[in-house]
Amino acid sequence: MPQLTPRLTELADAHGVATEFWDWQGRRVEVSVETVLAVLTALGVEAEGEGDVERALAAVDERPWTRVLPPVVVTVEGTRPEVPVHMTEGGSFEARVVLEDGTVTELGALDDERESREVGGRTVARVHLDLGTDLPLGWHTVEVREGDAVRRMALVVTPPVLALPESLAGPGAQSWGLMTQLYAMRSTESWGIGDLADLGDAGAWAAGMGADFVLVNPLHAAEPVPPLEPSPYLPTSRRFVNPLYIRVEDVPEVGYLSAAERQLVEWHSDDAKRYLSLDFIERDAVWMAKEAALRMIFRQRRSLRRSRAFNAFVEREGQGLVDYATWCALCQFHGTWWRQWPAGLQDPRGAAVEAFREKHADEVEFHCWLQWILDDQLAKVQRDLIDTGMSIGLISDLAVGVHPDGADAWGLGDALARGVTVGAPADQYNQLGQDWSQPPWRPDQLADLGYTPYRDMVRAALRDSGGLRVDHVIGLFRLWWIPQGRKPFEGTYVRYDHEAMVGILLLEAHRAGAVVIGEDLGTVEPWVRDYLRERGVMGTSILWFERDWEGDGGLLDPEEWRELCLATVTTHDLPPTAGYLEGVHVELRHRLGLLERGLEEEKSEDEQSREEVLADLRQRGLLRPGAGVPDQVEALHAFLTRTPAKLVGVSVSDLAGDKRVINQPGTDEEYPNWRVPLAGPDGSAVMLEELFTWRSARRLARTVTEGG
Repeated sequence: MPQLTPRLTELADAHGVATEFWDWQGRRVEVSVETVLAVLTALGVEAEGEGDVERALAAVDERPWTRVLPPVVVTVEGTRPEVPVHMTEGGSFEARVVLEDGTVTELGALDDERESREVGGRTVARVHLDLGTDLPLGWHTVEVREGDAVRRMALVVTPPVLALPESLAGPGAQSWGLMTQLYAMRSTESWGIGDLADLGDAGAWAAGMGADFVLVNPLHAAEPVPPLEPSPYLPTSRRFVNPLYIRVEDVPEVGYLSAAERQLVEWHSDDAKRYLSLDFIERDAVWMAKEAALRMIFRQRRSLRRSRAFNAFVEREGQGLVDYATWCALCQFHGTWWRQWPAGLQDPRGAAVEAFREKHADEVEFHCWLQWILDDQLAKVQRDLIDTGMSIGLISDLAVGVHPDGADAWGLGDALARGVTVGAPADQYNQLGQDWSQPPWRPDQLADLGYTPYRDMVRAALRDSGGLRVDHVIGLFRLWWIPQGRKPFEGTYVRYDHEAMVGILLLEAHRAGAVVIGEDLGTVEPWVRDYLRERGVMGTSILWFERDWEGDGGLLDPEEWRELCLATVTTHDLPPTAGYLEGVHVELRHRLGLLERGLEEEKSEDEQSREEVLADLRQRGLLRPGAGVPDQVEALHAFLTRTPAKLVGVSVSDLAGDKRVINQPGTDEEYPNWRVPLAGPDGSAVMLEELFTWRSARRLARTVTEGG
């Protein structure tokens, strides 16, 4: 059996693969050699024997010397980027930097001492280019000419810190907004599921109550054919949007429908609206009705103005959109499991795929058109939110990964690792760990691609948003990789170039004028939160978990909370606040067999923890003795306004007094995760029009507007 030798450990470290880590209980854990080898294999590194290890280490050492330029350099504005050039000893070269705006500057070499070594039978010298310290923000190109050969490298200059918008920059400035699961937030005009028009209406109501933003669950694309994955955190693509959220009647080409076609659209609408009365969201049935109507509208003529706008959108999105639309079209004929397609169709750059695309050009165009409609409707939502007085508007949510058989996994090729999935190590809540069934980015391939796929994804998420929430933001630093066939706790961490990942995120956010919120809950290396704060990335603070973990574990006073964060009472992995106060999560976990201790013991500890918080509220004068659950919900939110947190989030479920769990971690089909519609205290479905009239909803909104 292979051993975890010092040289194998050195090789793993060179590729960012951890051979040991500290678990949630502070214990040092040594990673098994089998896991290390499997992860290295996923990174394209063969290390089964001693000879393999030595050859792989030699390749690591020699690789930079075989390239004239590195594939990419990501730097920070105001600093001197380190750009090495490798050339034949004694040779000469010319170098220049081409800025985004087309400005060209000739470059010389720094006067530092040259290095040289023998590589492949020739002597290679290393020099460093002098790019100065005054490069502007942006995506630039470094070019080096040696003889007739020209080599190019992406040079990304990122902001040192993401500045807060003016509305949040002043001392004590604080804004509040809604947090919502859009699919669950329905109106009587919805086709059985919440859509972008509902999002705009909810935002308009909230703006009238003093809100500055609406944070929505990931709107990423799902499968184009049933069954649709219900989890918004397991999309087929993170760059594109789920057409399920289109408001059909708001597509301009509806105006060109004939009377008979309008009747058909109304028939599909009535069919979908039947699902508003059901206990759970019926995505598949709703999409079938909505798709039929959209295909009818797609066939209508477009004005010259609209045609040019569509063509411009397709050109702007480029090959990424074409690949996504082609995958959707292929799914119509071969199903969504692309690994089971004919071999020729599994390669997005292959001749068979190109032939399919030409034969089914209309189908590919339809899926491009859907994304154009979504882009148009999302942009309108953001414009309307800002016009109603919000300072931030829409805050989008970026999931941590994608479905292993989705569009991104097919189209991005080697940028995603094969044979491994992303998850989380064991912790106090999941002592066997978690497997999220998502392929991770390959850090080496991302660099070789100049981070283009990552940039395009981030840029798309920020295009029509005033902010971006990054789920599991720790994944920009390291991810837990689980080899295929192994248990979640048998994985290990793989590190990423966090300065590049965070820097690119900040550059795109700066250009969009957006805030960035990192979901930094769970197991986090302490320095990571400090780094994110220094770069201007907000954290996430949940009231129930804000304690002095480095001291006695007691509750934090409001003034001790961090300033640069989104503060909330609940999150989508907890019940709405009314349900949490009644302990529905404990009862549910007991019913599903997820408790590790007896029910009474769990209930007792949970009640004690909640009572500690409520007692603190009473002591601060925020809650009167004997107050019921609605008053407790208000008091908890009033407490948040006493913290220095820049952003305060209020769940739409809390506005409605909902109690049902949205998502129960550790379950799949055992509970209807991501399928529970918005409901009132009695469990009955609530439409937006009704919620807007509720005095209790307005009272909670006034609580966070006026402060505690």
